[in-house]
Amino acid sequence: MTMPARTTVSASANDRAKLASPVRERLQSWGLSPLTGALLLAWASSMVLLPIFLWTVGPAALPWSASMTVILQLLCVLAVLRQSWQPLDLTRATLIVFAGAWLIEWAGSKTGVIFGTYDYTNLFRPQLAGVPLIVPLAWLMMLPPAWAVSQALTRRTAGVAFLLASAVAFTAWDLFLDPQMVAWGAWVWPDGGGYFDIPWHNFAGWIAGALLLTALVRPRAVPVRPLLVVYSLTWALQSIGLGFFWQLPGPALCGFLVMGALMIAAWLSLHRTSRAAGDVAPDRT
Repeated sequence: MTMPARTTVSASANDRAKLASPVRERLQSWGLSPLTGALLLAWASSMVLLPIFLWTVGPAALPWSASMTVILQLLCVLAVLRQSWQPLDLTRATLIVFAGAWLIEWAGSKTGVIFGTYDYTNLFRPQLAGVPLIVPLAWLMMLPPAWAVSQALTRRTAGVAFLLASAVAFTAWDLFLDPQMVAWGAWVWPDGGGYFDIPWHNFAGWIAGALLLTALVRPRAVPVRPLLVVYSLTWALQSIGLGFFWQLPGPALCGFLVMGALMIAAWLSLHRTSRAAGDVAPDRT
C-alpha cells in the first residue's frame, strides 16, 4: 500500500526539479545565483507594488515603500558584487561610496554649488545633517551597475574612458530620478531650471560626483552581466513607472532614450566581446 505513495512523492519531486531547472539555467545565463535571483525578484516586485501601496494605503506609504525598493535593490547589487569581490574590497567600496555620496549631497544642499540651490524636505527619514540617509544608499545601489555599463563599453576598470562612461551611465538614471523626487516632494529647487524645473548644471554635479567616487573606489572588475540586468530593469521599471503611473511623460521619455541607449550599447558590446566563460575580461591599462 505504501509503494504508490512513494511513487507519487517521487514523481512530484521530479516535476518540481524539471520546473526549477529552466529557472536555474536562466539565472545562470544572467550570471545570477539563486540568492541574487531571489533578491532581484523581490526588488522588482517592490517596484511594481509601490503604486499599489499608494493607492490602497495612501500617501503615508510613500516613504517606507520607496525606501524598501532602494534597500532591496542595494542588497541585490551587493550580493552580485560579493560573487566576485572579496569581503574587504566590498566593505571598502561600500564605505567610500556611502560616506562620499553623503558628503557630496550635504555640500551640495548647503552651498548650492554642486547641484544648484535645492532643499530636502522631511519626506524621507532618518536624516543626517539634513540629508536623508536613503540618498547615499541610492548612490550605492546604482554606481556598480554604472560600472558594469562602463566595463562593457570600454573593457576597462580604470582610466579616463572608464571613469567618464561610469559617470555618464550613472547620471542617465537621474533623468528619471530627480523629476520623480521633485514630484513626490522629497526635495525642491526653489529657482527651478531648464529640465522639468531642475537646473541643467545639476547633471554636471552628478557626473562630477560619480566620477570622483569611482576614482576613489578604483573598483575591481565587476560581474558585468548580472549588473547589466539590474541596470536594464531599472531603465524598464522607471520608464513604465514615470510614463504611466506617475504622470511624468517628459522625464520618462528622456530617461528612456538616454539610459536606454547606454544599456543597448553595453549589451551589444558585451555580446560581441564576451567569451563562453562569462563576463568581459577588462584591461586595467
